[in-house]
Amino acid sequence: MDRRLQKRIVYFLMLAGVAAIFLVWQSGRKPAAKIAAVTPTRENLTSSISSNGKVEPISPYVMRAQLDTFVKKIYVTEGQTVKKGQVLLELNVKEAAAQLAETKAKLLRVQNDLREAKAGGKADESAKVAGDLAKAEGERDRLQRNHDSLTRLAAGQAATKEDLAANDQALANAKAEVTRLLAVKQEFDRQANLDAERGELQVQQTLSEMAALEDKVNDGRIVAPADGTLYSLPVRAGDYVKLGDLLAEMADLHRVRVRAFIDEPDLGGLETDEPVIISWDALPNRSWLGKTEIIPKQVVPHGTRSVGELLCAVNNDKIELLPNINVNVRIHSRQRLNVLAVPRGAVASEGERRFVFVVKAKQLGVGKSTLEKREIKVGIADATSYEVIGGLQEGEMVALPGDVDLHDGMAVQVVSTNAA
Repeated sequence: MDRRLQKRIVYFLMLAGVAAIFLVWQSGRKPAAKIAAVTPTRENLTSSISSNGKVEPISPYVMRAQLDTFVKKIYVTEGQTVKKGQVLLELNVKEAAAQLAETKAKLLRVQNDLREAKAGGKADESAKVAGDLAKAEGERDRLQRNHDSLTRLAAGQAATKEDLAANDQALANAKAEVTRLLAVKQEFDRQANLDAERGELQVQQTLSEMAALEDKVNDGRIVAPADGTLYSLPVRAGDYVKLGDLLAEMADLHRVRVRAFIDEPDLGGLETDEPVIISWDALPNRSWLGKTEIIPKQVVPHGTRSVGELLCAVNNDKIELLPNINVNVRIHSRQRLNVLAVPRGAVASEGERRFVFVVKAKQLGVGKSTLEKREIKVGIADATSYEVIGGLQEGEMVALPGDVDLHDGMAVQVVSTNAA
């Protein structure tokens, strides 16, 4: 080998060694953070929302006490299937029945009073007033005829002036009596009209009282308004109940409603007619299928959470889901096939923006790797992964969070890698 060529080779080896030593020294000035990283892969993703909810009857029938009384007898048990018209329980309505009998008697009295008032008043009093007036008018007419006769006789001196004067005085008294009795008759008729008006009101009031009491007596027999399951019977025989107290609840439970409590960030992905899977911890090996029906229109507080209340219709053919139980809800909304996916843990958020830290290796593979903070666009997500629709390429390595806070330009050493 040429001596000059040997010198050049040695010279270049020495430069390479010095450069390598410098790079190693430079990289060792700051210890690199040790991180785990992942390479995104292609997956089939199904977007789903998991939450909790409560079972409700769709069309419940609620029966309440219509009076203060005692429960007399109960004919059914809670959880029993009942038919329309079937007697569920009886209340003690003796007092209401007694009041109803008194009110019926009162109705007969006020109806009789009304008939008398419409006929012009009580028959005996009306006859007396009319008889007194007729008698006075007869006496007045007789004295008037006497006056006319005595006037002619006095003109022929067949009667004295004293006889005429005495008759005229009696006639004046008779006319005054007729005037007085006419006033009595008018007052009697006016009072009869007032009594008739009052009688009409009394009859209507008594009829209303009687109808209310009849309702109370009828409400003493609590019957099933439709076919269904009696899922609540909070009273027992002998219990005292007040007006408005709950007596029983029933509904057709072959199809129920689940009120799902969806956290505010998940509300945007909800649509109607999406498939729903219901599970119940009490029957861990069973699940029930349903669909979303009514999408929340507002957010309400639910414990420490802000949620929208999603209503789902669920088949309950075997009547295993009971009203008011707490259930688990999973909503399957969208599916994407063979998409680039990255673990949820690798994606950070800033408002509505999403970004990852991409591991950038040094050229020639010498020295530390660094992190590049990069915004990405995401699509659907499942429980573990996000769909990446922009900002990241296949084969690029993404840092996973660990014991250190990641930031742009950070020197790192990848100690473990795995596919997403």
